[in-house]
Amino acid sequence: MAASAAGINVGELADRREVRDCLQWFTREKQWVNETHLQICRIPAPTFLEQERAAWLAGQFRAAGWEVSIDAAGNVIAVDGAPPFVAVTAHLDTVLAPRSKDDIGVEPGGRFVGPGVADNGAGLAALAAMARLWKTCPGLHGDGRGLLLAANTAEEGEGNLAGMRRLLKDMPASRRIEAFVVVDGANIDHITTRALGSRRFEVAFTGPGGHSWSDYGVGNPVHALCRAVALFSETRLDGTPKSAFNVGLIEGGSSINAIAHAARAKVDIRSENDAKIDELVRALSSAVERARDSENQRATAGKVSGKLKEIGSRPAAALPDDAAILQYVRAVDTHLGIRSHLDCSSTDANIPLSLGIPAIAIGGGGAGGGAHTMQEWFRPDGRDLGLKRLFLLVLLLLRRGGDPRA
Repeated sequence: MAASAAGINVGELADRREVRDCLQWFTREKQWVNETHLQICRIPAPTFLEQERAAWLAGQFRAAGWEVSIDAAGNVIAVDGAPPFVAVTAHLDTVLAPRSKDDIGVEPGGRFVGPGVADNGAGLAALAAMARLWKTCPGLHGDGRGLLLAANTAEEGEGNLAGMRRLLKDMPASRRIEAFVVVDGANIDHITTRALGSRRFEVAFTGPGGHSWSDYGVGNPVHALCRAVALFSETRLDGTPKSAFNVGLIEGGSSINAIAHAARAKVDIRSENDAKIDELVRALSSAVERARDSENQRATAGKVSGKLKEIGSRPAAALPDDAAILQYVRAVDTHLGIRSHLDCSSTDANIPLSLGIPAIAIGGGGAGGGAHTMQEWFRPDGRDLGLKRLFLLVLLLLRRGGDPRA
């Protein structure tokens, strides 16, 4: 089958002997891919503490024959060929980390279980498979383009996409990246082309504190914080653009019979539109001010103060509908019989998309669920289809670049 409307004949490419041999490798070596996947996941890599996992992957890339470096952000970067590059990336970090290797297991039916096995063990296993295969298949180099693989840091939580930001900052024009394929998670039923924007804040209230009986009447930071959260939670989110907010963490106080000196909460605001995010930030700021004023009006002694501090920002952006990279992945999906849909999500692709660099995020193959929990799972059945999809997409990007008619 061919995506003739776009002039892209994936079948012709896939039928070439050297390409066909490489595609078969993914099926033939599925046990190696599974074992590598488990090894990766058994190395803890919570956000900001990815060093051990990074070092292990760097060793794997070097053993496969790649030129490897680790940058100031801890990103593992492997290059083959000369710029401009097509980049394939997968984030190293996980929201939760295994407490021991036994937290990562395999059920009798072959399902992997444990924190990070899908997000992003599946993506890193795909990256490792690409690294090993690429050096064993001759004649795959692009027409004047090189391939760059990056296992990047700080995608999750308060990492604020710092690894991807650093990767692009360290790429001068002479080493530019033409396109990004971000491999995040397992499932291949989606293509992320729209970057979900977000801004994250710490709301903090402080006061004099004191004894719950003898100092009763002084401003209470916990009371003010709870009032601010309640006021902000009443914000209506109707219609479009789709938006959301969440108070994900609340801390404060030291004892049931002590008036707290401080209390804080962390708030996540998301939208497909940056202007809507700004509107919600104003609503949050207003809630903090109203809560502070209300608590101080009630206080008969020491007052509270409130502060809103931004701790993270991810830009909203979108890939143009006629982008070559989107035409390529859809042509590959048609050839492989994959039914996929376009979606909006917050991934490492936010950064290149916001800079006008073509980027998509896709799954690495197999199936996964329970992300960001200790019960996370990954099923490797059919993983090779996702790996073949990634491989063919990379070949098209290397050989055709931004011109589907090439």
